[in-house]
Amino acid sequence: MRKIILTITLAAAGIAAQAATFNGLITDTMCAAEHRMMKDRPAGECVRMCAKGQYAYALYDGTNVFKLSDQKTPAKFTAQRVRVTGTLDEKNKTIKVSSIEAIGEN
Repeated sequence: MRKIILTITLAAAGIAAQAATFNGLITDTMCAAEHRMMKDRPAGECVRMCAKGQYAYALYDGTNVFKLSDQKTPAKFTAQRVRVTGTLDEKNKTIKVSSIEAIGEN
């Protein structure tokens, strides 16, 4: 009986955590859309510097900043609009990344 309950619980958790797509700007967890620390430099350079330090790559959707679980792939897209596919952990405001692709201005 315990195995059945555990299986049902795990299946329900898998259904609740379905992948979704999120559009936004690749930034870092400190700056979001405003790169005040390096005003005289391009935004992408600021993002890379912050992500090398104590901050992490993130997706800014215009309202929220979501930390990205993948910290290597976003380096290719700093300060660019992207579509991230993954699973959102709302409690931690983190997206478990499945893929990232550049998108044009819409």
